[in-house]
Amino acid sequence: MEERIYTIPLRDVTNRSRTTKRAPRAIKEIKEFLKRHTKCDIIKLDNSINEKIWERGISKIPARIRVKVVKENDNVARAILLE
Repeated sequence: MEERIYTIPLRDVTNRSRTTKRAPRAIKEIKEFLKRHTKCDIIKLDNSINEKIWERGISKIPARIRVKVVKENDNVARAILLE
Protein backbone atom coordinates (compact mmCIF):
# COMPACT_ATOMS: atom_id res chain seq x y z
CA MET A 1 0.00 0.00 0.00
CA GLU A 2 1.24 3.40 -0.96
CA GLU A 3 0.35 6.63 0.88
CA ARG A 4 0.63 10.18 -0.41
CA ILE A 5 -0.55 13.61 0.69
CA TYR A 6 -1.98 16.03 -1.86
CA THR A 7 -3.13 19.63 -1.63
CA ILE A 8 -5.94 19.97 -4.15
CA PRO A 9 -6.64 23.53 -5.38
CA LEU A 10 -10.35 24.28 -5.73
CA ARG A 11 -10.22 28.01 -6.43
CA ASP A 12 -10.65 27.42 -10.18
CA VAL A 13 -13.93 25.64 -9.50
CA THR A 14 -15.36 28.78 -7.97
CA ASN A 15 -14.43 30.84 -11.00
CA ARG A 16 -15.65 28.36 -13.61
CA SER A 17 -19.01 27.27 -12.23
CA ARG A 18 -22.27 28.83 -11.13
CA THR A 19 -22.88 29.34 -7.43
CA THR A 20 -25.58 26.68 -7.37
CA LYS A 21 -23.24 24.02 -8.78
CA ARG A 22 -19.95 24.63 -6.92
CA ALA A 23 -19.99 21.90 -4.27
CA PRO A 24 -20.98 19.05 -6.62
CA ARG A 25 -18.44 20.28 -9.17
CA ALA A 26 -15.74 20.37 -6.47
CA ILE A 27 -16.36 16.71 -5.64
CA LYS A 28 -15.98 15.83 -9.33
CA GLU A 29 -12.79 17.90 -9.58
CA ILE A 30 -11.30 16.13 -6.55
CA LYS A 31 -11.99 12.73 -8.11
CA GLU A 32 -10.51 13.81 -11.47
CA PHE A 33 -7.41 15.23 -9.75
CA LEU A 34 -6.84 12.02 -7.83
CA LYS A 35 -7.41 9.84 -10.90
CA ARG A 36 -4.82 11.87 -12.78
CA HIS A 37 -2.23 11.74 -10.00
CA THR A 38 -2.71 8.20 -8.69
CA LYS A 39 -3.47 6.55 -12.05
CA CYS A 40 -6.32 4.59 -10.45
CA ASP A 41 -9.69 3.95 -12.04
CA ILE A 42 -11.74 3.90 -8.83
CA ILE A 43 -11.46 6.72 -6.27
CA LYS A 44 -13.29 6.35 -2.98
CA LEU A 45 -13.75 9.57 -0.99
CA ASP A 46 -14.19 9.51 2.77
CA ASN A 47 -17.31 11.12 4.21
CA SER A 48 -15.16 13.76 5.94
CA ILE A 49 -14.15 15.19 2.53
CA ASN A 50 -17.78 15.53 1.53
CA GLU A 51 -18.61 17.23 4.84
CA LYS A 52 -15.71 19.67 4.44
CA ILE A 53 -16.83 20.68 0.93
CA TRP A 54 -20.46 21.13 1.99
CA GLU A 55 -19.59 22.73 5.37
CA ARG A 56 -20.49 26.30 4.35
CA GLY A 57 -23.13 25.42 1.77
CA ILE A 58 -23.30 24.78 -1.93
CA SER A 59 -21.74 28.06 -3.08
CA LYS A 60 -18.88 28.68 -0.61
CA ILE A 61 -16.40 25.87 -1.01
CA PRO A 62 -12.88 25.98 0.47
CA ALA A 63 -10.06 27.31 -1.72
CA ARG A 64 -7.95 24.17 -1.25
CA ILE A 65 -8.18 20.88 0.56
CA ARG A 66 -5.47 18.54 1.92
CA VAL A 67 -6.04 14.85 1.35
CA LYS A 68 -4.18 11.66 2.26
CA VAL A 69 -4.51 9.00 -0.44
CA VAL A 70 -3.89 5.31 0.13
CA LYS A 71 -3.63 3.03 -2.91
CA GLU A 72 -5.23 -0.29 -1.99
CA ASN A 73 -4.87 -2.10 -5.31
CA ASP A 74 -3.60 -1.10 -8.73
CA ASN A 75 -6.95 0.42 -9.62
CA VAL A 76 -8.49 1.45 -6.25
CA ALA A 77 -7.50 4.46 -4.12
CA ARG A 78 -9.09 5.74 -0.91
CA ALA A 79 -8.89 9.43 0.06
CA ILE A 80 -9.12 10.75 3.65
CA LEU A 81 -9.26 14.39 4.78
CA LEU A 82 -6.24 15.81 6.63
CA GLU A 83 -6.60 18.61 9.21
